[in-house]
Amino acid sequence: MKKIGFLSFGHWAPSLQSQTRSAGDALLQSLDLSVAAEELGMDGAYFRVHHFARQLASPFPLLAAIGAKTKNIEIGTAVIDMRYENPFYMAEDAGAADLISNGRLQLGLSRGSPEQVIDGWRYFGYQPNDGATDADMGRQHAEVFLSLLGGEGFAEPNPRPMFPNPPGLLRLEPHSEGLRKRVWWGAGSNSTAVWAAKLGMNLQSSTLKNDESGEPFHIQQAAQIRAYRNAWKEAGHNWTPRVSVSRSIFALMNDRDRAYFGNGSKEGDSLGYIDENTRAIFGRSYAAEPEALVKQLAQDEAIVEADTLLLTVPNQLGVDYNVHVLEAILTHVAPALGWR
Repeated sequence: MKKIGFLSFGHWAPSLQSQTRSAGDALLQSLDLSVAAEELGMDGAYFRVHHFARQLASPFPLLAAIGAKTKNIEIGTAVIDMRYENPFYMAEDAGAADLISNGRLQLGLSRGSPEQVIDGWRYFGYQPNDGATDADMGRQHAEVFLSLLGGEGFAEPNPRPMFPNPPGLLRLEPHSEGLRKRVWWGAGSNSTAVWAAKLGMNLQSSTLKNDESGEPFHIQQAAQIRAYRNAWKEAGHNWTPRVSVSRSIFALMNDRDRAYFGNGSKEGDSLGYIDENTRAIFGRSYAAEPEALVKQLAQDEAIVEADTLLLTVPNQLGVDYNVHVLEAILTHVAPALGWR
């Protein structure tokens, strides 16, 4: 069995070719797709966060709205760029959204990837400490956020408060018990996966990672997952973590599917640079008739290693088409692979 969710970047464009032409469309359609995905029996609705882009940005209003409209589906991010975040305000937003959803929030964090503007986090009022990098800053923000979710008091109470205080130091409110164990780290390298394990975060691994061995993407990603699990065991945590991988997977069920995804242009891994010094490997997409998909996916070592699969969706093709894409995987692929 695997948990299967969708992952949307929430792209929108004021174009006749797009079914998602405004930020409002992206938000409302994300809500509609989440409700429909729950009705299909999917396990998760996850969203990517990008700034200065025609995509989803501030996630918590959307997550809270989905939480209020659904009952069972996990609601998450993959990922929030922590270079842009105030950990204190974020802890309050996260606590509120988790309570609205009755404990279904799954928060994927990361130090971030190249964005639309140069050093965009500076416009949000942040900059690394002397001698530190922006990646260091993102990880530092994450560590503060994790400590706040622990729920321990840390702030000295006012001796003459507006309202009576409980005894002792004060924590941020609202606090949601259990959310700390539902924080994930989006790791691009083996070393950051190990770091996440030591801090007690679940692992998210996307369709992109640092090229650390020259091997095919799924083999490198499987090795990353094994390194994470070994580090988790060595850290001695007393609970079992979760590991997700993301994939673009399309079952070709009709002529429309074949027109959109049947050209075979992304059937292999690709290489590139995410910055001047970091060579990255990008995992392939899968698009084939269901029987062929089952055979291909059974050979993906990272999917086999993971307990959660996030299916990236082409959100600009509209809610109805994306429901069709998800239903095809759940009905015609997942059972044959033992995921259902």
